Amino acid sequence: MNKSQLPPTSGGLLSSPRNRAIIFQFLALLAVVACALYFTNNMFDNIEKRGITTGFSFLGETAGFGVSQSLIAYDDTTSTFLDVFIVGVLNTLLVGVIGIICASILGLLVGIGRLSSNFIVAKLSLVYIETFRNIPILLQILFWYNIVLAALPGPRQSFSYFESVFLNNRGLLLPEPIFQSGSMFILIAFVLACTAVIFLTRWAKKRHDQTGEEFPLIKVSLAILILSPLLAYFVTGQPIAAEYPALKGFNFVGGLAIIPEFLALTFALSIYTATYIAEAVRAGIEAVASGQKEAAESLGLKKHIILRKVVLPQALRVIIPPVINQYLNLVKNSSLATAIGYPEIVTLFSGTTLNQVGQAIEIIMMTMAVYLTFSIVISLLLNWINAKMEIKGR
Repeated sequence: MNKSQLPPTSGGLLSSPRNRAIIFQFLALLAVVACALYFTNNMFDNIEKRGITTGFSFLGETAGFGVSQSLIAYDDTTSTFLDVFIVGVLNTLLVGVIGIICASILGLLVGIGRLSSNFIVAKLSLVYIETFRNIPILLQILFWYNIVLAALPGPRQSFSYFESVFLNNRGLLLPEPIFQSGSMFILIAFVLACTAVIFLTRWAKKRHDQTGEEFPLIKVSLAILILSPLLAYFVTGQPIAAEYPALKGFNFVGGLAIIPEFLALTFALSIYTATYIAEAVRAGIEAVASGQKEAAESLGLKKHIILRKVVLPQALRVIIPPVINQYLNLVKNSSLATAIGYPEIVTLFSGTTLNQVGQAIEIIMMTMAVYLTFSIVISLLLNWINAKMEIKGR
């Protein structure tokens, strides 16, 4: 058969599956952009017809309302709505960081206890998980705030610890550190201690790979982290003092006050999230082959060494992915603080500020951007850690 008898072939643009895929994706992107432009244009038309003010100029206006907790200097007569936004972001970040740390520690302990050979420990861990996991988080927040903390005594009948820490229905009062001249050297000493621990960890790992000998890394690291700032503290003449809370009249003055809204929210988020982390820990530990544990036992290793050196490093590859979702949920669930009035981003900015200025689009978009940023940072950080934990060669 000569070439003139072969069926004609098409050399058009759509003949290639790769070209068709690119064209269809481009058309789909155009459709999405067109829909977004249509709805955006429609939104601004409606805003213009109703005479609603737009823009971010309101951020420079004076807020005019007080805030119960602020990590920066805030005054209700001079601070602006931008200050309110920053206060809300920092308060949300504070709850998120402390909640993640507490939930991680509690979840790890309960997850390990869930697999304990001790009957009481295992059953108590199971009861804890099944109880707090199946109660809505909002109800738990209200329980801690309206029942537990509200039942505490008043300031005059406060629970006192060492005559310097007080707990009552208005919160937890602690001595407030006062940093004087020279206290910066203590911070520098701590940073240098952290750097030394990093290099020490690398050296200990390399030494273990070469000789097989264990180095008491945890004990030495803790000694460095504690003794270095402590030595700098005494060498620089003890530049950190403390202001203790004192009862004056019907309330305490001075010291560092942790408001009950913060306590209730942190307790509830930590306890609730820890149940899911505990189950992830249990699943990760059970995913490690029993032969690994048996081999370690045959070498005469103690159980806590096996758990720390053999089981957990392998289990983390299974634990980290679901834990990422729980960290994200904890940060997003902090928005429920509006139910008890804790001054985080939703309560302050999407609540009080929105009611005063009425610019819903800008305020809601800024609030959404805050949670999106927090979520992306957490995901990137933990995915990087998860990549470091991958088995080489896979």
